[in-house]
Amino acid sequence: MLDGLIGHERQISWVVRFWPVLVVSFVGSLAATWLCKKIAIKFEIVDRPDDLVKTHKEPIAYLGGIGMLIGLTIGALAGIACLRNEEFFSPALKWLLGILAGGAIACFVGLTDDIFDIKPRYKFLGQIAAAVVLLAVGITPNLYLIADKFDLTMPDSLEMILGVFIVVFFVVGATNSLNLLDGLDGLCAGVTVIITVALLFLSIHLATWGVSDVGDPVRIIVCLGLVGCVFGFLPFNRYPAKIFMGDAGSMLLGFTVAALMMLFAEEIPRWWLASIVVFGLPILDTAVALIRRLLNHRPLFVSDRGHIYDQMIDRGIPLKKTVTISYVLASVYAAIGLAMGLTTRIKTWPYATIVYIVVFAISALVVWTRGYLKMEGLRGAIREKGSSVK
Repeated sequence: MLDGLIGHERQISWVVRFWPVLVVSFVGSLAATWLCKKIAIKFEIVDRPDDLVKTHKEPIAYLGGIGMLIGLTIGALAGIACLRNEEFFSPALKWLLGILAGGAIACFVGLTDDIFDIKPRYKFLGQIAAAVVLLAVGITPNLYLIADKFDLTMPDSLEMILGVFIVVFFVVGATNSLNLLDGLDGLCAGVTVIITVALLFLSIHLATWGVSDVGDPVRIIVCLGLVGCVFGFLPFNRYPAKIFMGDAGSMLLGFTVAALMMLFAEEIPRWWLASIVVFGLPILDTAVALIRRLLNHRPLFVSDRGHIYDQMIDRGIPLKKTVTISYVLASVYAAIGLAMGLTTRIKTWPYATIVYIVVFAISALVVWTRGYLKMEGLRGAIREKGSSVK
């Protein structure tokens, strides 16, 4: 089953040469997060408790997202330096700069919300603007391959329209999913690391097979940069947190993961599906939040304490253990997606799709039977003022 885990087109040494991306993104994020913490405290850019959704005991510094953006940016620049002598340098540079530009837009829209508490529609518009950047640099799914699987002919105009819709949907969905998951110290950052490491393994697999001259190095650089910048932030965010990533950070991470999923949609659909399942825990939490609010006639875009992790704490599970359980769940989804993406015996993506459907069906059954769709007590608490969508 694993005989094709490492390909024959490129040596592992080709991947190892990108190690500076991981190092400089980590160091840059670590230093920038420390500095952002000082700045946030000095200018009182802090998250204040409200005894409903925000249950921390004292104001906590924001701006962690800016620290991660700085780390990701210098990591990507290190990756660009590693590619400077490659013949595909120009298209790779275009994609990397597009991802950085879109990430910066998502980050600063989130930062605006952190400071000024803007309305949800403005956040959505900002997320759409970030998605447009991906479209502008040509990061779109290859829908022709999917059409070919069904022996269908797809007109260019339809492919373009569907491509725009899919990119916007993934960017908006992923940014809000990680925004919703950012509710406990170290939770969103740790889950993002687990997801990105799984995507990195898949990227290395594809790179050794030489799947794409441009996509292979871009995927590896983005994955290494994202892992490095989040690891640089985590020492300040683990319990008890000294700084929060805020919407600036969660939207940056969500956008970057969405961009990665679009990069995996460049070739065989099986790898795209695998990347989606790797992102399984944020998808599950978002689906549970929206369905629960619909069933209980609550506002869809107003904060409450009914997320899966909130309900774990309300049921008596300590915070650290709740975060650990969430890491385990994220790892399970990541392992399933990675296994389906790496295996060579499943030659066609419909078989993998069946496995994924079963996984999410079991997840839905557990959510239903364990009562995670109910809202009562603290779980029903909502934030009447503001624009948070958590």
